[in-house]
Amino acid sequence: MKAIILAAGVGSRLKPLTNETPKALIEVGGYTMLELAISYLKKFGVQEIIINIHHFAGQIIEYVHKNDQFGINILFSDERNKLMDTGGAIVHASAFLDGTEPFLMMGVDVLTDLDLTRMIKFHFEQKPLVTLAVKDRNTTRSLLFDENMKLCGWRDNRTGEIVGKWQTEAKYALGFSVIQIIQPEIFQLITEKGAFSIIDLYLRLMETHKILGFRHDENIWLEFGRADRIAQYEKTGEFRQIINSF
Repeated sequence: MKAIILAAGVGSRLKPLTNETPKALIEVGGYTMLELAISYLKKFGVQEIIINIHHFAGQIIEYVHKNDQFGINILFSDERNKLMDTGGAIVHASAFLDGTEPFLMMGVDVLTDLDLTRMIKFHFEQKPLVTLAVKDRNTTRSLLFDENMKLCGWRDNRTGEIVGKWQTEAKYALGFSVIQIIQPEIFQLITEKGAFSIIDLYLRLMETHKILGFRHDENIWLEFGRADRIAQYEKTGEFRQIINSF
């Protein structure tokens, strides 16, 4: 299975760490976020990865080459001319991702012990257009699912704003783990142009296609998007449990 790692963001919440370094190369416990993401995917057999790049893109390219591509096939989706957001990112990388098999997508700044083998098995058994890893956790924004774990909306927990035609059917409000499995058929359904959010795309497609949540409440899930979180995780050593399994 191929995968795309989202690593193009400017890392504004990580400043000043990202003033001269891309978010993907910020270290957590002696490892860069990018190395952790690659190691996680390799653990579950992923051998072909494309990384979208924008902020200090040259540093990421050099880093991957210096590490001999971590022993797998790694390509780059160059967004230096324009940051494409999460939805535009898969379109920009569609020449690599499109085909007959589903592909994985994850953010470079997340770390989890979620068993991708189980999630992939679930995806092939249920046959949705998209499978979203979700967890019951505190979050500013939740994805809403019905009793069958079918996506039916989105909620801003700060303002109470709800998006979704089927919002009245929502039974679960869960945090998105920024890991997903996507069928390549999605490229035939995308009408959005330029930079756009993949969540907005899912909220449109959920009315006509099956988009399912895959719960992994029992797993550790860490997000390194803020400097204070990195310091916290290094202090508690929570991430070591995951890293030691690679």
